[in-house]
Amino acid sequence: MESRRFLALQEVLHRQPVEPSSSEKTISSYYGSDVFGYDAMKEHLSEEAFAMVMNAIENSVPIERKVADQVASAMKAWASAKGATHYTHWFQPLNGTTAEKHDGFFEPSERGRAIERFSGSQLVQQEPDASSFPSGGIRNTFEARGYTAWDPTSPAFVFDKTLCIPTIFVSYTGEALDFKTPLLKSIHALDKAATDVCQYFDKNVTKVIATLGWEQEYFLIDAALFNVRYDLQQTGRTLLGASPAKGQQLEDHYWGSIPARAAAFMRDFEYQSHLLGIPVRTRHNEVAPAQFECAPVFEEVNLAVDHNQLLMDVMDKVAIRHNLRVLLHEKPYAGVNGSGKHNNWSMATNTGKNLLSPGKTPKTNLQFLTFFVNTIKAVHEHADLLRASIASANNDHRLGANEAPPAIMSAFLGEQLSKILDDIEKSVSDKKMTPEEKTALKMGIGKIPDILLDNTDRNRTSPFAFTGNKFEFRAVGSSANCSGPMTTLNAIVAEQLIQFKKEVDALIHKNIEKDEAIFQILKKYIVASKKIRFEGNGYGEEWKKEAKQRGLNNFNTTPQALDAFVSKTTLKLFEDLHILSHREQEARYEIALETYTKKIQIESRIIGDIVMTQIIPSAIKYQKILVDNVSGMKTILSTTDFKKASDVQIDTIKEISERVSIIKTEVEKMIEERKKANNLEGAKKQAHAYCEKVKPCFEVIRYHVDKLELVVDDAMWALPKYREMLYLK
Repeated sequence: MESRRFLALQEVLHRQPVEPSSSEKTISSYYGSDVFGYDAMKEHLSEEAFAMVMNAIENSVPIERKVADQVASAMKAWASAKGATHYTHWFQPLNGTTAEKHDGFFEPSERGRAIERFSGSQLVQQEPDASSFPSGGIRNTFEARGYTAWDPTSPAFVFDKTLCIPTIFVSYTGEALDFKTPLLKSIHALDKAATDVCQYFDKNVTKVIATLGWEQEYFLIDAALFNVRYDLQQTGRTLLGASPAKGQQLEDHYWGSIPARAAAFMRDFEYQSHLLGIPVRTRHNEVAPAQFECAPVFEEVNLAVDHNQLLMDVMDKVAIRHNLRVLLHEKPYAGVNGSGKHNNWSMATNTGKNLLSPGKTPKTNLQFLTFFVNTIKAVHEHADLLRASIASANNDHRLGANEAPPAIMSAFLGEQLSKILDDIEKSVSDKKMTPEEKTALKMGIGKIPDILLDNTDRNRTSPFAFTGNKFEFRAVGSSANCSGPMTTLNAIVAEQLIQFKKEVDALIHKNIEKDEAIFQILKKYIVASKKIRFEGNGYGEEWKKEAKQRGLNNFNTTPQALDAFVSKTTLKLFEDLHILSHREQEARYEIALETYTKKIQIESRIIGDIVMTQIIPSAIKYQKILVDNVSGMKTILSTTDFKKASDVQIDTIKEISERVSIIKTEVEKMIEERKKANNLEGAKKQAHAYCEKVKPCFEVIRYHVDKLELVVDDAMWALPKYREMLYLK
């Protein structure tokens, strides 16, 4: 009887690319057609309703109930015309996924009939059961009530015949239970702080918008092979598996010709994305075999986050249609590159200016340097919090693994900007500058080119790199919700800009000229944040030593990194900016610890299950064949011939016995450590125990299992191998 693995491989061999269901029309002709955006609202809403919704989007003004009824009616008519029969409040709870509960567009009426209905109250607010979502102790399990509330700044859309309405999610007592609520508050805080600073340079600036362009890396695997890998299904990564002879070492996959099946999948999910207004524009092969990347045009950060969450759902559903599965785990395969989600962050004004893009005059470049230096200073002051914002069990496999930024937070600026900051540090004194000093300094910053994109080589080893007109936060994991790191980045920069304005105003009140006051404070910040700047190889051991000398932390594991969530500095930061209360932030800390523990616990159980029910039986079955073969040879061969002929089999029999014994012993040890960890009180103690006692068993077990894979008969090995999974057939 053929094994499930070989049946799956036969199925793979007969695969043909599934042609996408995309239209042959130009993208511009259907882009955003499934979104109740600006054009759809303009067409379907009254002038009064349209004006009020736009005012809510642009100025955060509440929408009146009568207008909400008009919007709901128009939204229902628009969605129904597109085949939608249900609606849902689409939100992002703290479990890392999106959530939705679908309700029909009708209410029963008398005599067994029904009427179509969708009211303003249904649009604006719903009451989902909050008891089964992570709350970090904010509420008891038996307290079920929570609220979702419409976010008009992110447009509704139709997906799978359902009208999806982006919302926030809060508890009965008002605490945030989602990613979106603190993100929106951080956007507001950054807007206020950055606009106030912009007034030094341009009185026409009345709003500053945080922008985000994410780059999504992912792997593809044939669905038949995925379905036979229990570990991939349950954890998103292969917990066992020997490296293939050919992995990524020839560097022939990166930006190579896209495989036909992958290309068909890409065309299909891009079409679905464009219907939903997700501006995906770039696609290419990534470094590892079967690894790919897509990237959109940058957007306002709240909308960009929603689009990324939606895209991951779209990709998953479209992949199934193509007999593929998408792997968004940060490290689905050992020995080849993992996947990240680079977050390209910047700030734009309502006047059309990118605040992190140099200009053509000393004045515009002084504005650029102000926001540039303050961002670096913010990263310096809150490096540990920034590290915590991207910490997860998944990302621990990737950070610092010679493929992604290290766990040490640092900022890369490039040669030219580093020199400019050094020149400012040298030239500006605490005393009043002479006219010659002012002229020399202004001439120096006036020479900054307005495009720095090609002015210096990019540093892929830096977790936070300036790349011409934006900062690229490269350390974000591929499966992560971008809200966490973006909320943190918005918050720390907002706090820093508030402090900057206080210090500049204090000097101006001492009759120091505005530009000179700005220069003096910038110099102070340049000096104070110098240790966070690093231009070298972040992968090298030398950097770890140097970083330690500089006083920079290197938190290699999530339990270590998460302590920054509840430091006095962090709690004060979020509370002062009205983003998260102490209780809300401490709840997030508890949730992050519990999530880490549960993921390692699940992986531990799956390793034990696979090893005991598949790996060891396969090895013993093959060992029995060898034993029978040796016994048979002994009966028909002379002693001398038998010894010559049986040496290889006997050595293999012994190796199998030794490795099986070690594996079984280590599984038992792992189970005991897991029991001890489960009996500990407190999420922090449990997380550390799973990290330091349970997880180390994984590598020992894997090492010996992978060695067995190399000696056991291929036909008897139960799991699809790397050489089969890493190449799309």
